[in-house]
Amino acid sequence: MCGKKVTISLIKADVGSVAGHYMVHPDQIEVARARLEKARDEGLIEDFYVFNCGDDLELLMTHWRGENDPKIHGLAWDTFKEVTEKVSKKLKLYAAGQDLLVDTFSGNVKGMGPGVAEMEIEERPSEPFVAFAADKTEPGAFNLPLFRIFADPSYTAGLVIEEAMHSGFTFRVFDVLENKYVDLVCPAEIYDLVALIGTTGRYVIERIFRNSDGLLAACVSTSRLSLIAGKYVGKDDPCMLVRCQRGLPALGEVLFPFSFPHLVAGWMRGSHYGPLMPVGLEDARCTSFDGPPRVVALGFNLSDGRLIGLGGSKPADLFADVAFDRARSIANEIAEYIRRHGEFMPARLGPEEMEYTTLPQVLRKLSNRFKEAHRP
Repeated sequence: MCGKKVTISLIKADVGSVAGHYMVHPDQIEVARARLEKARDEGLIEDFYVFNCGDDLELLMTHWRGENDPKIHGLAWDTFKEVTEKVSKKLKLYAAGQDLLVDTFSGNVKGMGPGVAEMEIEERPSEPFVAFAADKTEPGAFNLPLFRIFADPSYTAGLVIEEAMHSGFTFRVFDVLENKYVDLVCPAEIYDLVALIGTTGRYVIERIFRNSDGLLAACVSTSRLSLIAGKYVGKDDPCMLVRCQRGLPALGEVLFPFSFPHLVAGWMRGSHYGPLMPVGLEDARCTSFDGPPRVVALGFNLSDGRLIGLGGSKPADLFADVAFDRARSIANEIAEYIRRHGEFMPARLGPEEMEYTTLPQVLRKLSNRFKEAHRP
């Protein structure tokens, strides 16, 4: 396949979980693996890895069909449906098929519930990348780390000392409310970028390109489930692909920003702020107040479209490292502090984010009891 572009597709969905919004059942992973193994044997995909972050089932696939391919998206959709029918419903798992918001597949899972991070690339002589997946939070949760990875020299020394990176990166920012995007060239437009992506619930970094040659460096899922369903049906739990090394941020520069457990929207009922805790796969299960929100990072190399990890199907579990123990400790302290606010802001999200919860119903119930205040 030399010279042919390979596509990395990371597609996720919550299709039911054990003990509430806790974690994926092993049988769900096995059914998904069997489905993707069959697709690999038939030549539809080149390689795959199935994992979970909390209650989200994650399908990482490589293939030669490009982005938004109906057969690849159809494979993911059919896999989620099969897992739902064969395991989630049979075992009466909680919220079976939660993220499958429509009945019929229409050629692309975007807008149908599942989250998609997908990039078609020309494989470099060495092609390391990291697949990130988060639970109990929103796509904008990756805004701050991505800004620090690709625009902040205090975090990424390569922006200063690596020739291919010195001219900076272009950030594609997606407006999830207006369904529009804008490309901002940094460092020239760095203040404009921060002005937008600081509003994480609306403006989400979707893609990042290297300025020197337009190389695609990162992509993020941007689906907002509440905007699709018109009501709260679970937090969006984003996924992300980031390429690294050889003219891109080094692996350590990609991971370093996650050592700061910044506050993100989500947590219990998708209605609170909590610290994003970097964890290994073993600890990617949310308990305390359905949290704290978690993020995992799996490292691979590509070799002619095949996923290369640490032998067999084992990836490099990058946050399963004592280097992130301090971040986890800080996250627990932050979680305890902010939960002591109870249901008062800033622990609970602002009114615009509560629009899809039961709060509007409470306001409607009390609407005729509000009286005009006559002030002198």
